[in-house]
Amino acid sequence: MLEQTSNTYPWLSAIILFPVLAALVIPLLPSKTVRWYALGVGLVDFFLSLWAFCRSYDLQNAGFQLAESYAWLPQIGLNWSVAVDGLSMPLIVLTGLINTLAILAAWRVTQKPKLFYFLMLAMYSAQIGVFAAQDLLLFFLIWELELVPVYLLISIWGGAKRQYAATKFILYTALGSIFILVAGLAMAFWGGTPNFDMATLASKHYPLALEIFAYTGFLIAFGVKLPIFPLHTWLPDAHSEASAPVSMILAGVLLKMGGYGLIRMNIEMLPNAHLYFAPVLAVLGVVNIIYGALSAFGQDNLKRRLAYSSISHMGFVLIGIASLTELGINGAVLQMISHGLIAGMLFFLAGVTYDRTHTLAIEKLGGMAETMPKVFALFTAGSMASLALPGMSGFVGELTIFLGVTSSDVYSSEFKVGIVLLSAIGLILTPIYLLSLLRTVFFGANNSGLIIEEYLGDAKPREIAIAACLLIPIIGIGIYPKIATQTYDVKTVAVTAHIRDSLPVFAQQKDRSILYSGGFFAPEIPGSGSGTLLGSADIGKGA
Repeated sequence: MLEQTSNTYPWLSAIILFPVLAALVIPLLPSKTVRWYALGVGLVDFFLSLWAFCRSYDLQNAGFQLAESYAWLPQIGLNWSVAVDGLSMPLIVLTGLINTLAILAAWRVTQKPKLFYFLMLAMYSAQIGVFAAQDLLLFFLIWELELVPVYLLISIWGGAKRQYAATKFILYTALGSIFILVAGLAMAFWGGTPNFDMATLASKHYPLALEIFAYTGFLIAFGVKLPIFPLHTWLPDAHSEASAPVSMILAGVLLKMGGYGLIRMNIEMLPNAHLYFAPVLAVLGVVNIIYGALSAFGQDNLKRRLAYSSISHMGFVLIGIASLTELGINGAVLQMISHGLIAGMLFFLAGVTYDRTHTLAIEKLGGMAETMPKVFALFTAGSMASLALPGMSGFVGELTIFLGVTSSDVYSSEFKVGIVLLSAIGLILTPIYLLSLLRTVFFGANNSGLIIEEYLGDAKPREIAIAACLLIPIIGIGIYPKIATQTYDVKTVAVTAHIRDSLPVFAQQKDRSILYSGGFFAPEIPGSGSGTLLGSADIGKGA
């Protein structure tokens, strides 16, 4: 039984609610001071979360901490129940960093600034709430509310096709959210009195058919957000039309909500079904990696190329989740953190480039290394991190995932080799499309008569500071990964043990399952002492 700790002071409620409550003051403020006020709110909340975690969070406890629970609407079973563990805590810190920097990146927003910063702070609160919620109904409610500010931020402050992109975003994500509700209701009502507490739901024993039903629902919902091919098509449109600050949050935080949901719901609550679906996730991860990398080649829009790069990199998260190993899941979480930092930096710099050139068309850009050497240096550093250069966080995350897959004693050797070799195609393609991007944008000939805004010129101190705040942890994690991994190491150990507890039951059911027919997808049941689990060395090898 994992230990759960609570606190005398409601730290989490304060961290979640402070941005949106502070945003209510914005209509009363002069327009010229709104950006400073919003930045101050973001900084206070970010440092409050750091202080609370440093003061009260125990890194050696895999259970939930800083737990709070209050009856909210008992008539429908809705409780304000929040807590953090090794999975959610680092993602809350990432959310605070990205959102605060996005507010600073939006310094030049002049259209409806009060509404813009109000929505930014409301979105900030909702994102933290998603990572902290421990009541499934509360999780669903906050998940839905978070969609509203994102939709408005794209539809009002986006590009020429902003209405199309925003509508596509809300349709995909809202329809996907329905599957969370349906799956959650099915689990909550199983076995008598409905209960939406996540810990209670995770402790229940469900029929395999119900687990598979609920797992499929969660997979679709979180697959839209991650995103998983073919549920990804909203993302390139949203990125290409959204303003740079919103793109920073889309790439840095929103995609991580999908990966978080897969670990929190699909693995922790439905471990038996996860054993059936894990190889499917691994294959989908490979498809994401290769499809995203190949599609990036064909994009002339700078932000669309980066969007498809994000799809490719999130494929590694899927493979880590599917590895069924402590190392692989550890790598998946690290990849989420790393990608949030790297993608946030690259989309910010894409916005910096657009501010000066008023175009995102790669073919119209050229020779910018000479006119904007600081932007070139920062963009190059971000690109190197994205293509997994050793010494940067991208390398550590992807390497850990590969080690996790190859060390798995659950999959057949043929399957593991196939996953690694096919994923390596993405590792080859990524440097090609990123280096070609750098060559064209910064060293290519400027044949289109591109004029850079002289009053903006090269990157300003504010812009350098934003990029540096992202680049420093990218390098820090790359050199000393324990900076990040120590926050969730004990959690990934607990998650992996939870999965492996289901292996004996899975081995008995596998041969009768139409979802697991043998061959490369058949898991090898690991040995324990003399012989193997269930005493059969041939189980799961397709014999």
